[in-house]
Amino acid sequence: MTEKLLSTVKIERNGDGIAWVYINRPEKRNAMSPQVHRDMSEAFDELELDDDVKIVVIAGEGGVFSAGQDLKETFRGLENDPAERFRQEQRYGKWRWERLWNFPKVTIAMVDGWCVGGAFTHFIACDFAITSDEAQYSLSEVNWGIIPGGMVSKAVVEAMGYRAGLYYCMTGERFDGARAVELGLANFAVPSAELKARTQAFAEEMMKKNQNVVVATKQVYRAIKRGMDFDQSFDYMSAKFTQLKATDSNRGYDTGLSAFVDEKSYRPAHDPYPMSTAE
Repeated sequence: MTEKLLSTVKIERNGDGIAWVYINRPEKRNAMSPQVHRDMSEAFDELELDDDVKIVVIAGEGGVFSAGQDLKETFRGLENDPAERFRQEQRYGKWRWERLWNFPKVTIAMVDGWCVGGAFTHFIACDFAITSDEAQYSLSEVNWGIIPGGMVSKAVVEAMGYRAGLYYCMTGERFDGARAVELGLANFAVPSAELKARTQAFAEEMMKKNQNVVVATKQVYRAIKRGMDFDQSFDYMSAKFTQLKATDSNRGYDTGLSAFVDEKSYRPAHDPYPMSTAE
C-alpha cells in the first residue's frame, strides 16, 4: 500500500486500481476548512492523471464522513476578508461539485458517522454512495440561521424528490443510512462494520467494466438530465456513441458485439465483456 499525506487529506492506493481519499481532520469530525478544499483540489488533480487509478472512494478518517464546513475557519475566520472568502468559494469550493460531478473516473462516497450541511455537496456529486446503517444525515443550516448555500441546495434538488428535499432543508431533521437509501441519496446501506468491505467489493465489480464506456455513460446521463429535450438528447447521444466507438481503446463495441452475436461466448445482461479478452 502507498499512502500520501497532505495537511488535511490522506490518499491510500493499494495497487488494485482503487484510491481511497480521506478528509483527515478526525478531531474536527472532518469539518471542511479552507485547507481541506486546497488539499482535496490537489488530490483530484493528482488522481485524474494517475493511469493506475480507476475508482476513487471519498470518505472521512475516523469513521465520520464530514460534519460540513468548519464554521470557525470558513465563516468567522473570513468574515472580514471578503477577497479571501471569494477565492475560497470560487477556487477551492469547486472540487465539491464541478470537479467531482464531471470527474473522468468512477467516484464512490463511503459514508459513516456524520454527513452534515456542506458535506451533502460532495456526497451527492459522487457517482455512487454506500452508507452505513448508523450514519446520521442532517441539512442543519436552517437551525443556525442560514440557507443550504454553496451548491448544497442544488445537490439536494438533483438527488431528492421535491417534498422530501424541501422537508429536510426546511426542518434540519436528522435521518439515518436506511432513510438515505429510501430517499435515493445512497445506493446501499450496510452495518458500519461491513462498510469498507462492501465498498471495496462494489469498486472491484465496477472495475470489471469498460471504463471508457462507464465514464461516457455518466456523461450522457448527467448531460441530458440538465434539461435537454428529446431531440437534443437524441443528437447528443448519437454524437457520444460515435465518439466512443472512435476513441475506446478497448474496442468494446466491436469485440463485445462479435463475442455475443458470432461467438456466443458471453451474455451482456449478466456480465460485462472481459477486458482481458478485449485487449
